[in-house]
This record gives sequence, C-alpha cells and structure tokens, in this order.
Amino acid sequence: RDDGGLRRLLTSMAELFVRGVALDWTGVLPAQAGRVDLPTYAFDHEHYWLHTTGAATDAPSLGLAGADHPLLGAVVRLPHTDGLVFTSRLSLRTHPWLADHAVSGVVIVPGTGLVELAVRAGDEAGCAVLDELVIQAPLVVPERGAVRVQVAVGGPDGAGSRTVDVYSQREDDDTWTRHATGVLSTEVRPAPRAGFDFAAWPPPGAEPVEVDGGYQVLAESGYGYGPSFRGVRALWRRDDEVFAEVALPEDHAAAAAGFGLHPALLDAALHCTMLNAVAVARAADGEARGELTLPFAWNGLRLHAAGASALRVRVGKPEPGSLSLEAVDAAGGLVVTMDSLVGRAVTAEQLATAAGTGRTDSLFGVDWAELARVEAADPPAWLPVATAEEVATLADDVETGAVPAPALAVMTAVSDDGDALDLTTRVLDVVQCWLAGAGLEDTRLLVATRGAVAAGDGAVTDPAASAVWGLVRAAQAENPDRVLLLDADSDVEPLLGAVLASGEPQIAVRGGAFSVPRLARVAATAPATAFGPDGTVLVTGGTGSLGGLVARHLATRHGVRRLVLASRRGPAAEGADKLVAELAELGAAAAVVACDVADRDQVAALLAEHRPAAVVHTAGVTDDGVIGTLTRERLARVFAPKVDAVRHLDELTRDMDLGAFVVYSSVSGVFMGAGSGSYAAANAYLDGLMAARRAAGLPGVSLAWGLWEQTTGMAADIDELTRTRMSRRGGLLAITPAEGMDLFDAAVGSGQPHLVPAKLDLREVRARAAAGGEVPHLLRGLVRAGRQQARAAGAGDDRRLADRLAGLTGAEQAALLLDLVRAQVAAVLGHGPDHHLDPDQGLFEIGFDSLTAIELRNRLRDLTERKLAPSTVFDHPTPGMLAAHLHRSVCGDHAADPVAISV
Repeated sequence: RDDGGLRRLLTSMAELFVRGVALDWTGVLPAQAGRVDLPTYAFDHEHYWLHTTGAATDAPSLGLAGADHPLLGAVVRLPHTDGLVFTSRLSLRTHPWLADHAVSGVVIVPGTGLVELAVRAGDEAGCAVLDELVIQAPLVVPERGAVRVQVAVGGPDGAGSRTVDVYSQREDDDTWTRHATGVLSTEVRPAPRAGFDFAAWPPPGAEPVEVDGGYQVLAESGYGYGPSFRGVRALWRRDDEVFAEVALPEDHAAAAAGFGLHPALLDAALHCTMLNAVAVARAADGEARGELTLPFAWNGLRLHAAGASALRVRVGKPEPGSLSLEAVDAAGGLVVTMDSLVGRAVTAEQLATAAGTGRTDSLFGVDWAELARVEAADPPAWLPVATAEEVATLADDVETGAVPAPALAVMTAVSDDGDALDLTTRVLDVVQCWLAGAGLEDTRLLVATRGAVAAGDGAVTDPAASAVWGLVRAAQAENPDRVLLLDADSDVEPLLGAVLASGEPQIAVRGGAFSVPRLARVAATAPATAFGPDGTVLVTGGTGSLGGLVARHLATRHGVRRLVLASRRGPAAEGADKLVAELAELGAAAAVVACDVADRDQVAALLAEHRPAAVVHTAGVTDDGVIGTLTRERLARVFAPKVDAVRHLDELTRDMDLGAFVVYSSVSGVFMGAGSGSYAAANAYLDGLMAARRAAGLPGVSLAWGLWEQTTGMAADIDELTRTRMSRRGGLLAITPAEGMDLFDAAVGSGQPHLVPAKLDLREVRARAAAGGEVPHLLRGLVRAGRQQARAAGAGDDRRLADRLAGLTGAEQAALLLDLVRAQVAAVLGHGPDHHLDPDQGLFEIGFDSLTAIELRNRLRDLTERKLAPSTVFDHPTPGMLAAHLHRSVCGDHAADPVAISV
C-alpha cells in the first residue's frame, strides 16, 4: 500500500483498538514479512482535553487591578478624573446562589447586592458612606449565559463626594442599562446610638413572632427566596419595631468573609418586616398577600464591620413608608446602620419586561435605515431580461464572446393582476437560469419591484412583489453576491450605478432617498387588548401544535370564551378531542371545524356560520429545497395554506370589524431563508399583505417567527444540523412556548404591521465581526461590522490560497487542498477543525443535503477565489474528488493526478 493507504489503515486500527475490538491478522501479512515500515510523517492527532495557552488573562496582565471581591473582577482608575470603573460578569453558573432570589419567577440581583457593589466601590475611592442609592431597574440574571456589570465611580467634588452608578449589558446586546445611581461621601459622623441595648436579647417587651411557613406564604405572593436567602432564624416585635436573628446557611458562612456584607444576609435582615406582616395577617385570619415591593431608595448606609455571617437586627419606622436598620454581630459589635429605605411596587409584567422574556430582547422590526447615496463614476453596462429564455440566450452570447458580459441584468417584477404564484414563478425561472448559466459569474441579476416593501413613507401596494422579495432573499442567502433586490418608486435606470456601488444586496428608493433593511429591537409594549370574552376567535391550523398553543393562551391570558379551531382534518385531527377538553377546563368552548382555508367557498361558509371577532392564522406547510430544485408545483403547495388562505380571509372579513387579524409568518421571509425559498416567498407575501391592510386602516400584524422549541409540527422537521447552522450564521435560538406567548402579546399590542419575534444570540456573530468576518447586512443594526484584517506577506494560513500553493510540488498542493476541504466539510457539519474525515467518504452519506452542499461550495469559492458552479459538490461528492477538482481549478496544468489525492 502507498503511504496514504497505510495511514488510513493505521487510523482505522487505532479507532477499533480504542473501542475494544479484537483484530484477527490471519492472512493479512505475508509469512515472510519481517517488519512493517511506518511512514516518516507525523500521525493525525485529535485531542480530547483542553489545551492551555501561554496567554495571561488575570487582571494585572490585562492592565487592571484585581477587585478582590466575589461580585467584582477588576478595577481600573481613570486618569485626569480620578474616577474608577469596576467590571464583573455574573451568571447562574459562576454565582449559583443568585438563583435563590427570584421575584415572580425572574432571577434578579437583590437590591442588597447593588448596595454591596456600591459600598465596595466606595471603599476603593475612600468614601465610607453610601449617602444615597436609587434603584432604577432590576438587574436580571439570565437563565442562560451571563450579564456584564460595571460600577462607575466619578471623580471627587469639592466636598470629596462622588457619584456611583451600576450598569449591566447582556452578552448578546450592545446596550448598557443603568440599574442604580447614587452618591458616596467621606462624611465622618458619630457612631449611631441604638434605641435599645443589643446586649439585652431578646429586647425587653418584645413579643416572639412565629416564622415557620412564612417563606412559603411569601413564595405564593411572588417572592421566590431559596435556601441562600431564607436567613431569618427568630423574630420579635415591639410596637413599630421588629427584631430578628438572621444568619447565612452553613455552606455560605465561609464565603461571607469575602464580602463587606453578604447580600443574602442583609436581604434576610429586611425580610423580618414581611414575615411579621404575614404573621399579623394570619392572626387576623386575613389575606397575607399584597403587592410586590422591591427596595427603591437607600439613604445613609454605613458599613462598620465586614465579613459578618450572622446578625442581630433592629428594623424601625422613622416615618411612614420607610424603614431604618441597625445590626450587630454575635459579640454586639456594630456591623451596619441605615437611616432609611423606601420600597416601590413592581408588577410581574415589569419584571418580565426587564427579563426580556419575549418582549424587548426577542422582538424585532425591520427598520429601513437611510443610506448615504453612493454616486457611481460611470453608469454600469446593463441589459433587461424578462424570461429564462432571455437569460439563457445572454449566457450563451457571453460565453461565446458574441457580447461582452454586462455589469447588470435587470428583471422588472411587477404584478399586473396580483397573482403571487404567477409572478413568483416567473422570477424563479429567471433566477434558476441565472444561477445555472455559465459565463454570467461576473454579472449580477437585479430584480426590480415597486411597492413590495414599506420603506420610508411608502406603503406596500403589491403583496405579490413582497413574495418575490422573500424568494430572492432566500436565493441571496444561498448564492451571495449574485442577485440584488431594488424596490423603487421611479424609473430604475438612473439608480443602477448607485445601487451597484453601494455594496448592499437589498435597497429601497423613495423620492430619491436610498434606504436599506436593518433588524432593530422593538421597545416593550402594553399587553394586547384585542381579545376578550365577548367575541369568537377563529384560529386556523387550530389543532396543530402552534394553533393549540395560541388557543390555550387566548383562553388563559385573555379570557376568550369561544374559539373556532379550523383545520383540514377538523375533528379527525390527532389530539383534537384532548385539546377541546383542555380548553373546556380553562373555561373556553371550542368548536373544531374541518375547513380547507385555501378554498374560498369553504372559508366563506365558515365565516358566515361563526362570524369571528378576531382571526389568528397559524396554518402552513413547508417544502424545503434550494432555489435550483424548486418548481411552480412546489411553490403552489406552500402558497395554498399561506398566500391563498390569508388572501381569502382578508377579502371576506373586511366588513366584520375585526378586533385583530394576526398571521403567523416566518423569519425565513426576512433572512436565514437558505433552503426554504418557497416558504420564504409565501411568508413574505403575508408580511406585505398585513402592511397593506394597516395602510388601509384595517387591523393586521404578521409575526415572522424564529425557531420554535417543538417536538411536533413544522418545527419538529428541523434537524440539529439546520439548527446549528441557523445559530452560527444568524444567532437563532429556539423559542420556548412561554416565551412565544409573551412575544405574541407584545407584538399584537405593538400596533405595528410586521414584527420578527426571534430569539437571537449574537455572540458568535460579534466574534466573527471582531475577527474581520462578514456580518449579514440585516444584522448590521445590531452588530457593528468589523474592520478587515490586514494580511502580512507570507503570514502562514492568512495568505491567499494561491500564494500558499505557489512553489509547492503537485503532491504537496494536493495534500494542502485536501486538508482545506476536510476542514470546511467539518465546519459545515458543525464539527471541530481536527475532525477526521476519510477522503473517499461520500459527503451525502454523512449528513450533507442540497443546502449544506451549497454552503460548502460558497466557502470553497471564497477561499479559492474561483468560480464554482452550484453543482460542484454534487459532481464531486467526496473530499478527495472535491480536492482534486479544486486542484485542477486553482493549479491548472500543474495539478496532480486526481487518484493521487483520493485516498
């Protein structure tokens, strides 16, 4: 065997050995074999442990000073101002005890934690007194990931006082939120004099208060205190005073030494007033529950001793609505005093908004940002095309040299009769021919529409053209830089030079102003009030997973009492009876009706019988496939429950004075549509139609949902590889049912016609941008594009591939290209760069499909800087064959024999 074959054999042997498989060598080696010569090159290695690096990442090596505090990582002193900035990163993984402080199910850093941060900052600045700290917003600790924290201390004023502010920033967001602001001072005051003798304990005249079960009552009221925060051990009251013994659990007592005053301990000291209120209510046989209240304004707090793990506490009422506090340690030494604390009521909705549970962090809109017009020096050479036949003729003429390749070919896509299927099919035919045609690789196709998007002051007037945008967006995702979109309110010819020079794949022009789509977060809104108990709500696709979810939500959250659940199978649908029974238990009567909503007559009969007050359309089917595989028939199958159904519902309900008209669309119609062109087109039609309804003064909102966390329905068909790719390219994560219904309410109550409820984790996108990588244009309002990285001559793997191949022998070129192909295949499949891959392994046997083949082609095209046909991976379906093809393409006549690199 040649070296390559032996290398593969030895690797396979090693894998079998690791798995405990016995090897029978009988007949494998000839009897006269005296020895086996091992290859002289190094064996492949794949490490399964973490490698340490020599890079130092402690605070001093980064130019910072260590903060020496459990909640703070580092501190830097600012020049000129003598201010300070403390930094930290909080998560439930690094600080698990924070999970024991939840209010209405939302984990927040306790107000005492913000006080601890401010006090530690004051110590560093030489300011021992926290004169004031006003908490402006809860600091939520996310369930997954972490939150960055900064404590900023200003320079001293004339009296030596300093400002202090506490900020946080989520890892998937560039926005900083200020949670608390206050004043630190150096004021030296006499030690406070207690109104009683702490040594006389329990205080004379104080009555004991029963605390057993008190925390359970508080939990029922929304205060979710876990073991770390349940620190009240004994409780007494005397008139308006409350006294308590509080202590940290044994497993946290040792950690108290690292704090000025452990937040859980100080928080427990404040619980005594709430537990006393519970006991008073119990004694009166009254309701112990009240409105949720959180600390708001702290005044005059002084820490006299640090590291306490247990306290004796006195809480008084200096004036109505406020509390004062004094606490000593077990030996009677003063630990902390506070002049006053005022609380503020908070609602569960406000906490949910702060947590970003489907409201601000995961609700987006498509903003049209004005673009500075780029004037082209010379108008580009362009040709109009209207049909696939014209494109084929142009491609032949360019390839044969009969005509020079133009910079642009322009197809005008305008619907004369509003038929979305006809218009989208015509565009599909042209795009398919364009992408498959040889000779046009250096020419771009521009698809021009009018009234397809609601940019600037313009309204959507052609929802069929909106469907074209969805289709072409999918084509752009699969084939970057080949197709452009332009929606203009004027003649397109004078705009072509600027459009081409802008570098933007999608542009709208209104009154001469250029704008581009950018995803932007939508501010929190009031819950939807479009549904109520008096009207009937029609839910199409009502027996499906999403339809059933929204039906339950309408019954529980909005009090809807009459529901009509329409689906093609009606009562025969799986789980229909169970759903009806569930809704009945929730107080809602549900009628399950068999209706094909793509059939206008059936829709008319349904509406005439039930006369709904609101409509929620969730029905739909998917038919995934890359652009080159789509047909009119496949488009029609997806359009029926989307385009046809919603068009019928729109036309037949215009005289019904609906309170809401909500349609379920998909993020694929906006971006991330690769491999789902038909679905993207259908859903983009819905987006356009709802915008047209709103422009006409009618209710309508299209929700372009991201990924759902489902095990049934359409989302169940999304495999793990597809989810990984969506997360890698656009940061899409799965939405839970609870998050989805919060998003539903926020979106319906927003008053906007088109929103994108999608859970985005943009950390990987930001990391790619920081390294100079490409950021999808639609995300550039959320993630700033990075600067292109400079390349040094001869800088190893950063050199252009052609430079790396130059000077190598044919065998060395072949080996380099094979390694490149293997690495890119592993990346597409979501494996690490060291993942072993047999050169003869069929790619479509290990998980490749049409979409991953296109993604691999795009990666290899960018690396080789060569024109690669969409069918490249299909024509060369193993790493060895693909590497050999690249060798011929890049190195020409100097390429090695393909057989030499196929093993």
